[in-house]
Amino acid sequence: MKVSLKEAQLSYMAKKLYVGGLPYKTTNDELKAHFSAAGAVASATIIMDKMTGRSKGFGFVEMENDADAATAISMFDGKDYEGRNLTVNEARPMEERPRGNFQR
Repeated sequence: MKVSLKEAQLSYMAKKLYVGGLPYKTTNDELKAHFSAAGAVASATIIMDKMTGRSKGFGFVEMENDADAATAISMFDGKDYEGRNLTVNEARPMEERPRGNFQR
């Protein structure tokens, strides 16, 4: 059975979740531990600001399978986590952004 690149990307993306509204002090390990209540977590990454090294308040959690991803969305989307309401949904592919064409 042949799988197109688009189908492979959609299948992969269904397992990767966007998590917004995270407290700035949350660590990768804490995020992974929290989401493990919904199933097997392959990875959890908090996005950090390059200049300050501080959390941007969102991250990505990759679940081992689609069923665990669906469970995580239903368990955590809109729910409180350390005083903040989380936004949890399927991650979308990163959109291409125009690169700065700085002229001196």
